Amino acid sequence: MAGRLRANWRRLNGPDRIAGVDLARGLAVIGMFAAHLLVTADGFVWTDSSSWTALVDGRSSILFATLAGVSIGLVTGGPTPLGRREMSVARARLALRGAMLLVLGILLILTGVPVYVILPAYAILFLIALPFTRMPARAVLGTAAGLAIVMPFVQPALNELPIWQMPFGGEIDAFLGWHYPFTVWIAFVLAGLGVARAGITRLRTQIGMLIAGGALAAVGYGLAELPPPSADPYWWSVWTAEPHSSGLLEAIGSGGFAIAVLATCLLLCRVGVLKAVSLPLRATGAMPLTAYTVQLVVWAAVALALFGDTSDLFGFRELEPFWPLTIGVLIGCTAWALLVGRGPLEWLLDRSARAAVSSPRPT
Repeated sequence: MAGRLRANWRRLNGPDRIAGVDLARGLAVIGMFAAHLLVTADGFVWTDSSSWTALVDGRSSILFATLAGVSIGLVTGGPTPLGRREMSVARARLALRGAMLLVLGILLILTGVPVYVILPAYAILFLIALPFTRMPARAVLGTAAGLAIVMPFVQPALNELPIWQMPFGGEIDAFLGWHYPFTVWIAFVLAGLGVARAGITRLRTQIGMLIAGGALAAVGYGLAELPPPSADPYWWSVWTAEPHSSGLLEAIGSGGFAIAVLATCLLLCRVGVLKAVSLPLRATGAMPLTAYTVQLVVWAAVALALFGDTSDLFGFRELEPFWPLTIGVLIGCTAWALLVGRGPLEWLLDRSARAAVSSPRPT
């Protein structure tokens, strides 16, 4: 037991693990818990503490998507893309993981828990990002910036497509994760991939991320205080930073916010005491899929037992489940990480992908 504990401690805190990325993932997971389980304020104002719950709305899921890009970047070579054969294997494994995430996401949707499950969108974003994994940092970041500027202008037309009004349009929406439309959200994934290619462990990169992310957040949220260029309803849907609007200013502001949060986590984890104190969040961030899934499964089980209906959002929120679930997940993930190792769902997806797609033999 002592040997396993030491090995798992090294896995969480050793040089092969980027603690700041785990911390950012942990914050994203807890932020999504808060968005699901708390009644958030209508708007965020720095000087009004009662509005701070609005900080998690939309931004947590965008941080989650950005970190998906970081993960893709790290497993495909980090600062230097893998060679052709190794990249083919990595891409195939990522595609298989995406397929498994889609299946898991659909199963979670079928529980009837009244949240927009992000995993189907996550799976699709994985697949879309694969062709970009050979590109260097500057090209990926430039593509991300272009998509973040252009696609919000296209999104209103996509939201009005007849498919959403057809029979089973709601189910198609849920199974595609259209609450997190991949047409816009791919920009966040590519931004994460780009910073991974830029060398996310380098101090210079981290400081640059903090400055750039903070500037983008200031520009996006600042412009959102101004009226749109036209009174046309189209412009109101584009010129907005409202959560989950996929508007231009949300893409700029919340995308920059995600990069700044990630940079802050990376810089904080350079300080030994802060890295140690953040262990529960980092352990949760090391198994985000397990933590996210456990939250929804526990929610479904409790709601079904107490109300006979998993879709009773307001009844479940009246139980004030946020703190019990959050504390339980933090303790459970920390104990699992130290005593067992990798999160169970993370282990299952990784083992399945490796079993299905073998590593290239050395020549």
